[in-house]
Amino acid sequence: MSDELWLASMWPFVREQLPPSPARVVELGCGPLGGFVPRMTALGYDASGVDPEAPAEPGYEQIEFEKYAVSEPVDALVASVSLHHVADLDIVLDKISSLLKPGATVVVIEWAHERFDETTARWCFDRLGATGEGWLRHHRERWQESGQDWDEYFESWIHDEHLHRGRDIIRGLETRFETQSVSEGPYLFADLDGVTSDDEQAAIDAGQIQPGCLRYVGQRRENRA
Repeated sequence: MSDELWLASMWPFVREQLPPSPARVVELGCGPLGGFVPRMTALGYDASGVDPEAPAEPGYEQIEFEKYAVSEPVDALVASVSLHHVADLDIVLDKISSLLKPGATVVVIEWAHERFDETTARWCFDRLGATGEGWLRHHRERWQESGQDWDEYFESWIHDEHLHRGRDIIRGLETRFETQSVSEGPYLFADLDGVTSDDEQAAIDAGQIQPGCLRYVGQRRENRA
């Protein structure tokens, strides 16, 4: 995935959900580019990022989220494409809840891999550039080499990687938070050649492919019991 393109495309949604600055915000899984933290900091937020591969700079913790600790609860937490590969989803969701103030906001953007069917995969594979790398190119080549049908190949990969389904992530969030909104949309455009988010949305609207991105916004319940 082109991380820069993904962050730029998702930022307007994230920004719209945040409480007013200078709220204290933690980003789970900010990655080596720092995720949305630079954008939040520029707007006056007290923002920090947590990721074993986070930048070695002030404002970041190079640590697994499960081991992260805060001195006091935060006003919001953002997690972008970081929950589907955690080891124990329930432990991480409980950890998120424990870090938030009552009434605080949680913003999650995730991949629903269960929607990545053969039709959607082929649509993507036909839109890869002539050269380059990336997870889609990797799967196109591995699938061709495997001799398996798509469902067999992809489910085997999901099992080996222990990835959580998007619907399970949303269900886990809904049991812990007061849900404000759940929406879906484009996920794959950032890895495709010459394809924009609008292009992918048009294909979704036309029924050509499945929407792979899930967007969740919720609030920490006032009563922690």
